[in-house]
Amino acid sequence: MQTREIELGYLAQPDATAPGVVVIHDVWGLSDHYRDLARRLADAGFAALAVNLYRREPAAKITDPGRWIRGLDDRRMLEEIQAAIDRLAAAGSPRVGVMGCCMGGQYAILAAAGCTGLSAAVPFYGMLSDEHGLLAPAPGETLDRARKPRSPLAAASALRCPTLAFFGADDAFIPLADVRAFEAALASPHRVVVVPGAGHAFLNDTRPEMYRPDAARDAWSRMLDWLRTHLGG
Repeated sequence: MQTREIELGYLAQPDATAPGVVVIHDVWGLSDHYRDLARRLADAGFAALAVNLYRREPAAKITDPGRWIRGLDDRRMLEEIQAAIDRLAAAGSPRVGVMGCCMGGQYAILAAAGCTGLSAAVPFYGMLSDEHGLLAPAPGETLDRARKPRSPLAAASALRCPTLAFFGADDAFIPLADVRAFEAALASPHRVVVVPGAGHAFLNDTRPEMYRPDAARDAWSRMLDWLRTHLGG
């Protein structure tokens, strides 16, 4: 395996040409957790680029994650994801997918509906609605529709690549009603998996209060199967 920091983020890849996966971080940025996920994907036979969505954003201390995400320009975030997709394709990956968690899961869904060159997507507990849950505007706050053209829930019917979406049944940030509405908007081959006994961030082994080892192992295995089916490798 080869690993290195590049302008777009953190790249981990097998020694041979391999299918690519763009890894999209949560609201807290490109942390070691996402570098670790990239290395795990490389161990499984994928060229993984953990993209740094904030590389062109002004430095800021995030005190309110929901407000921070609401203030991001989705168009600019998708440009970064598109650049990462193009980087993997230019390096020889015959097919490219995307996975992400929390905010990254949200952008994985939007990328599956709006970016080109994707063959699979696997969002983990991505926020779905800008009206409910974590992303609901505060009283008196108006959402900037220029920055937020459509929610992931609104993008569900426009997915361009096979999407496998994971949600925790006990996620306090994503109402189960939104998950069911998202699922109802999908057709084959897309799939939604609701994990019983799991809440938000159940894949994140750096957060012991949220991590659910059995659920994480099962979801990771399902993700690899999905990526191998649709990307090869």
